[in-house]
Amino acid sequence: MPEHTPVEIFNALLKLGVDSGASDVVVKTGSPGHLRLSGKLNAVEMEPFTKETVEGFVLESVPEVFRPTWKTNSQIDYSYVVEGMGRFRVNAFRQRGTVSVVFRYIKNDVPTLEGLQLPAEPILKITNVKDGIIIVCGATGSGKSSTLAAMLNWINQNLDRHVITLEDPIEYTFDDRKSVFQQREVGLDVPTFELGITSVLRQNPDIIFIGEMRDRITFETAISAAETGHLVLTTMHANTVAQGLTRLFEFFPAEEQTLARRQVSNTLRGLICQKLIPTLGGSGRVPACEILTADSVVKNLIAEAQTEKITAMMETGTDSASFSFNRELLRLFKANKITKADAIRFSPNPQALDMNMKGIFFKT
Repeated sequence: MPEHTPVEIFNALLKLGVDSGASDVVVKTGSPGHLRLSGKLNAVEMEPFTKETVEGFVLESVPEVFRPTWKTNSQIDYSYVVEGMGRFRVNAFRQRGTVSVVFRYIKNDVPTLEGLQLPAEPILKITNVKDGIIIVCGATGSGKSSTLAAMLNWINQNLDRHVITLEDPIEYTFDDRKSVFQQREVGLDVPTFELGITSVLRQNPDIIFIGEMRDRITFETAISAAETGHLVLTTMHANTVAQGLTRLFEFFPAEEQTLARRQVSNTLRGLICQKLIPTLGGSGRVPACEILTADSVVKNLIAEAQTEKITAMMETGTDSASFSFNRELLRLFKANKITKADAIRFSPNPQALDMNMKGIFFKT
């Protein structure tokens, strides 16, 4: 009986992952495959991956245009599609002289806000604007890409917009409904991220989706686009809204902070930060969001560098458009969707949340 090829071995593992509901599949030379189920890593009962199998898969699956990058940098991001199964975001890299590969499964169907169990009303209030900047924050694996895909899906179903995306790599793919989508993948459709971001304003967009706010050039382009009537959606690695606001200004030296704050206060429309919390039964995860809607009060506080007051307002206010993680965790706990222990564990201020659960709240 002939031996299975590297692609056949990997595809079998990926199918097991998809059938099991895994969000990620982790492969390391010399070890069996691992599936991430409900946030937890589980080993698969199989023979350890050989060096030849892992290297053979990467060489066969990586797009030809990326092969020089893989050879030079020993790491690469790309998309991998299995017919009848779906699309995967792939990161291949070398560690201790051998190759490892991590897959993130991207479902064929573009998600909806309701399907992701996200608070649709405040998110749509942010999304349904003509211009400005919207940022979705969270740690790796917190569902940022899915949330933004759901927001773009709503735009596609309801608004006539020209949407240009710049992604590395493309994750969800959109069929044109009311909107027209142009999805550009770095390395395949445009040589570099920098070239794509500097040319996007010449492509007549209404909405620009930037995969990640990664540097000053990206941020300045986003501000320029927002100031000239475009809507920019992007992501950032931050654990809270306050941390996200702080990180925005780290792109600028001290002497430029005042101007940067004025620009952000004028262009920011909303900031969403999220975490995935284990459900009460332990069979899945539910998102908990912290949302800041940039109204006139928030804009003034941003311009005046009063981040602490913004945090206090989200924590103690009653506005349904802006609320803290603690308010959302308390809501999920009262709705019997998460346990008290997990609510406390994922809270940025567990002592305050514990008091809230006892009916004790502080007013500003």
